[in-house]
Amino acid sequence: MHDYWSRLKQPRTPFYGETMSQDRFLHILQFLHFADNSQSPDPGEEYDRLWKIRIVFDTLNQAYPKFYNLSEHLAVDEVIVKFQGRVIFRQYIPMKRKCFGIKIYKLCDESGYTYDMSVYLGKDSRSATDDMTATHATVRHLTCRVEGLGHKLFMDNFFSLPRLSVDLLRRNIYSCGTVWPNRKNMPSDFGPKI
Repeated sequence: MHDYWSRLKQPRTPFYGETMSQDRFLHILQFLHFADNSQSPDPGEEYDRLWKIRIVFDTLNQAYPKFYNLSEHLAVDEVIVKFQGRVIFRQYIPMKRKCFGIKIYKLCDESGYTYDMSVYLGKDSRSATDDMTATHATVRHLTCRVEGLGHKLFMDNFFSLPRLSVDLLRRNIYSCGTVWPNRKNMPSDFGPKI
């Protein structure tokens, strides 16, 4: 973030320095808050772990499809947003460049435009059912806005499941993904063998 105000030619972006000083920005960022803490939900009943920024997150998700028409080719993947604070859903993924952070599942088109996203808030039994794994439910949620439009969805082996591909095809979404050559070594989230 400090590179936005850098005086070096390579990383310099004049927009930020012309808009406000770095100290002013960091001061605003320190006190930036989107929720009223007195309105916090009770942890016992339908507790939303993202409640402090839910309004911002939902506003972004509603705005993405309004201002952009997707290309034919889409991709679904997970990203880690670096975060070192204290939240119960912070993830550690050693294979990623940023090991610690918040995992977000995203649906993007070939230009990289984010069309929909979903934050992983921890293991949730509500998303998975007897005939659908949590991974399947996540992809289904992310693609609900593009059903019936004939898009082509590309995904890596974390998302590639035969049942998911069949389900997507029923909803007129074509899919292509890498698979694990030895299904015995697949993570448990991939569901029963077919």
